[in-house]
Amino acid sequence: MSGIRLNQVTLAAKDMAASVLFYENLGLIKIVDSAPRYVRFEFPPHGEAHDPATLSLHQVNDTWMPSDDAPLIYFELDDIDSFIRKHNLKPLTPPRTQSYLWREADIIDPSGNLIRLYQAGKNRRHPPWRIKTVP
Repeated sequence: MSGIRLNQVTLAAKDMAASVLFYENLGLIKIVDSAPRYVRFEFPPHGEAHDPATLSLHQVNDTWMPSDDAPLIYFELDDIDSFIRKHNLKPLTPPRTQSYLWREADIIDPSGNLIRLYQAGKNRRHPPWRIKTVP
């Protein structure tokens, strides 16, 4: 196996129990439980393609606060509106279609990490303005 791949993203958790509950409510599957220090999740299988990337939470102390330049994590969905209703989420703003053709809404986890829910369909990798490459 060669090439670069995403293994995991690790987010800070001020309240591990609340953070674990939040991500389990979104449908993530806990695969490592070393709480309160560390917890790791897989994303649920989706069709034939299953992304092996994972999401981890790492306990931080009470003085940690997310900054405006903290990472922005994107979670892709087939139907953002149904997902928000199903999980009783309160996005910062209602889902809206952006100029780049992705439908998006932002939520905040219990530790203040910004999560962008998005629905892009074919525009995820193949927008109308994609550069044509030689096969």
